[in-house]
Amino acid sequence: MDLYHELKIGNVTLSGNIILAPMAGVTDLPFRLLCARYGSALQCMEMVSAKAIYYNNKNTEALMEIHPDEMPVSLQMFGSDPVIMGEMAHKIEDRPFAVLDINMGCPVPKVVNNGEGSALMKDPLLAGRIIESVVKAIDKPVTVKIRKGFDDSCVNAVEIAHVAEESGAAAITVHGRTREQYYSGKADWDIIAAVKAAVGIPVIGNGDVIDGGSARAMLEKTGCDGVAIGRAARGNPFIFREIRDRLVTGASDGKAMSTRPTKKELLDTILEHARLQLKYKGEYTGVREMRKHIGWYSAGMPGGARLRGRVNAMETMEDIESVVREAFG
Repeated sequence: MDLYHELKIGNVTLSGNIILAPMAGVTDLPFRLLCARYGSALQCMEMVSAKAIYYNNKNTEALMEIHPDEMPVSLQMFGSDPVIMGEMAHKIEDRPFAVLDINMGCPVPKVVNNGEGSALMKDPLLAGRIIESVVKAIDKPVTVKIRKGFDDSCVNAVEIAHVAEESGAAAITVHGRTREQYYSGKADWDIIAAVKAAVGIPVIGNGDVIDGGSARAMLEKTGCDGVAIGRAARGNPFIFREIRDRLVTGASDGKAMSTRPTKKELLDTILEHARLQLKYKGEYTGVREMRKHIGWYSAGMPGGARLRGRVNAMETMEDIESVVREAFG
């Protein structure tokens, strides 16, 4: 079995099966452009609220910006009202995203307490009505992102996956943790395997894939059709190239490390990331956004505490250039 292959989601064919997972505050346009360049087959955007689209929220409009160089893109929407979800999906369908993803996995309290995100896993009937409403409203493929369950008393990913398939979803992504776990503990890959065995639509696994070896292990253990990379991509857009190399060549981790960035490539990528942030968000916001990204790029580096102090004091692009060239040059 070829572990790296094209992935068909409805009428959309992706060039590969390694995907950038959606992350609020991370998978913005600048970061997605970098991940696309380094081999992600589908860029998943930060989730947007159906109600915010309804009210023409200015910040949401900026979140939905798409660049030709990052395509194909998955736009992720969340909400708990089937009518509004369907109407807003129809309203934005002419935008250049390839796939519309429905978020049923977000664990954040302000989302869950609204009955949205992973709270929908507690109500399979409502989840089905939302998916069906969106599927009927647009011609583009609709996918769903879920978790293992809401908590240990509600582990129902297989049931929700059935509901999603019956309601017209073209694929489903399963994060192998419950909402109660957030991102702690170990992801349960057995639940991903159970979902894959239960449905006929493509299943994308998510959780604890941190490199080529773990991506290979997930695909082999679960039989899933693709993997979605979330937190392991922060400060490491190169992970998509590394995983692709590992899956294509079957090389040992040591040999696959040839696709890790050179020192110059890392430096150039961070500076380009910064320039893109400032281009799309202005200097004030762009510099502050880069503080966390540089923290991720520098994770595990010697002298990290001193570097973090300098990073958090950055105010201008000149400051970024100075700090980054000294730390990574």
